[in-house]
Amino acid sequence: MNKLKGVRIGDLEIKVPIIQGGMGIGISLWRLAGAVAAQGGIGVISAAQPGFLKENFAKEPLKANLEALADNIKKAKEASKGGIIGVNIMRVCRNYDQYVKCCVESGADVIISGAGLPLELPELLKGTKVKFAPIVSSLRATQLMFKRWDKKCERVSDFVIIEGPKAGGHLGFTAEEAQDLSNEEYDQEVVKIVDYVNSFEEKYGHIPVFFAGGVYDRADIDRYLSLGCSGVQMATRFVATEECDADVAYKQAYVDAKKEDVMIVKSPVGLPGRAIRNSFTKERQTSRQPVERCFGCIETCDPATTHYCISRALMQAALGEREDSLLFCGENVWRVDKITTVKEIFDELNN
Repeated sequence: MNKLKGVRIGDLEIKVPIIQGGMGIGISLWRLAGAVAAQGGIGVISAAQPGFLKENFAKEPLKANLEALADNIKKAKEASKGGIIGVNIMRVCRNYDQYVKCCVESGADVIISGAGLPLELPELLKGTKVKFAPIVSSLRATQLMFKRWDKKCERVSDFVIIEGPKAGGHLGFTAEEAQDLSNEEYDQEVVKIVDYVNSFEEKYGHIPVFFAGGVYDRADIDRYLSLGCSGVQMATRFVATEECDADVAYKQAYVDAKKEDVMIVKSPVGLPGRAIRNSFTKERQTSRQPVERCFGCIETCDPATTHYCISRALMQAALGEREDSLLFCGENVWRVDKITTVKEIFDELNN
């Protein structure tokens, strides 16, 4: 097995074409991102409530989050040994522009943005060296953004991440598609998106495309390279590592998960999500959990009517609560059988 070929994104060189997916709340912060970047991939910090452990979070969540995000970026850069650090910012989060500004000022190399269309991102990054990518799940969304950016901004994104139906966390599919659509059936859409992005190459240069969702081993990586992708994004595999920022109980939940434990949930974000079945997901199917405190995280969430507070549910998970929490995961979580290290995963995938 040959080593994976590196990828360039503008003036950035990714030695190993693996992006570690951003996972919030508190799952991928500086330790995990820094470790992945040190191995030659792109390490990604989640901008979803990164300040949830700070003393001022309850009273000033935005201030706490921006302080924590800046701190995590700087620490990840130090730990990366010159590697590439990115931040994942959901487009549906409130104060989106302030999180982008924080990333720029704190030295992030790339911004990845999904859960909505980051149409304003090129303008927010104008005059900076920060690279960016949208997360897309359809050719239509890709066309909408690229046509608008090309016409209004005279540029397009620096790279693209296609997220398939077997990814973890929030999904750009209907609940039925996420449950029933296989990656093989989705291949045709992948090829169409890659071909469309490549059509801008003559005008803007090469725009790498990465595939995310259900990527687990080297065979999966090689498969998406054969479809025209330049690399992959992986998240689930990096949770059960010593460097992952989550509590060890969260990591053990991945190790213990069986195939039948993986389910599709309805999220207050307005998108379906994939998670490990537990008491919380069972109860939320039939009853509402009133929101006791709103952290102002999502534009689309109404605390008076939402089924539950997603910030609370995800924070509980990061802190090690396995039952009264939302344990986001990818489709292949059941294949995780031990807690390992980031280096061991890279050695396996790149040798």
